Amino acid sequence: MKIAYFVPYVPNLIRVRPYQLIAHLSALGAEVTVFTVTTNEGDVEDAKALKRLCHAVVREHQPAWRSYWQSLAALPARQPLQSVYSWNPTLVERFFKLCDASSCFDVVHVEHLRGSMFGTTIRSRMPSLPVVWDSVDCISHLFELTSSESRSVFGRLISTLDLNRTRNWEGQLSSAFDHVTITSQAEKEALLRLASDTPSAVTVLPNGVDMEYFRPGADAQRDLETIVFSGKMSYHANVSMADFLAREIMPKIWEKRPNVKLIIVGKDPPANITALQADPRIIVTGTVADIRPYLQQATVAAVPLLYGAGIQNKILEAMACKTPVVTNMKAMNALQAKPGEDVLVADTAEEFSGEILSLIEEPALQQRVGQAGLEYVRKHHDWTALAGKLIRIYQGVIEQAGTNA
Repeated sequence: MKIAYFVPYVPNLIRVRPYQLIAHLSALGAEVTVFTVTTNEGDVEDAKALKRLCHAVVREHQPAWRSYWQSLAALPARQPLQSVYSWNPTLVERFFKLCDASSCFDVVHVEHLRGSMFGTTIRSRMPSLPVVWDSVDCISHLFELTSSESRSVFGRLISTLDLNRTRNWEGQLSSAFDHVTITSQAEKEALLRLASDTPSAVTVLPNGVDMEYFRPGADAQRDLETIVFSGKMSYHANVSMADFLAREIMPKIWEKRPNVKLIIVGKDPPANITALQADPRIIVTGTVADIRPYLQQATVAAVPLLYGAGIQNKILEAMACKTPVVTNMKAMNALQAKPGEDVLVADTAEEFSGEILSLIEEPALQQRVGQAGLEYVRKHHDWTALAGKLIRIYQGVIEQAGTNA
């Protein structure tokens, strides 16, 4: 099976969903050619690394100024800024030239709202070629939450500005392709509510976790009183979570156990997060070479999701390291995990502090929840099984295209 896989950013170990799907599709025998855009030297290096995992990587340089300009030019129009941000006509023309020079591809995979224009352009010029759109999340649903819940003024402004246009665009996209995949049932329902026509088939394809990479530490001794929060700290939802954890949950924990440490792990923390280190019990690491030791040694991983869409990878990664997780029902909506067994659930700062303290003070509970979380991700979030499910989706749309030919 020959797959053209369009991604509006270079997949890597942080952009984990496309990275792992591409790697596992290739491992299952598919010939995957990745089409993507690079912005900086880091992207170029990531593209070179990705080439070792798939058949080929076709890339075009996309300077940041061009993405900003395209977004600015879209302001007077109806199209959402996200949909034009990564658009690169040269990249899609290279795809058409490859199709002219060879037997083309069996199926096109397009990821995210930012990649949707690649899919609609291919569909308009080659209507018989099946296209699968991995929406990942319902972005207008995320914008609704961001516009009301974000602690970032800029985040609220941009989300509010683009919300209605994104709703309309996603409504059109929901029926524009042969099949749509999305990370959770809640996101699927949010997307289908927007459908302006008879929607395409939509399948929940959750995020996975690399069980070979993220695993319990063989020799790591868990700290007695350490909470870890992980994530890319340039992302506004992570900034809001870390701020809430440090300012509203930790003081309640310190009232009873004043020596508990909070470690915030992730690249590009903004000034308001690095400033939290004024309290010596809070450590903000910035970029780290390997996140696993922080997860493997922590007493508990805390994920107080204020707003967000889809599955929180930080939850899956902590579970795979056998680290007990405390999160809230907003995060649980994207998981099949059992509250109180696979993960502890709390919604207020008071409840969060209570559940975290129970894990710190009860080693048997800590062990039990950690083990249950590990077994949960093994059963539900294995990348090999998810890639196999995606191949079956491809086979279905290819067969349907043959029937309609």
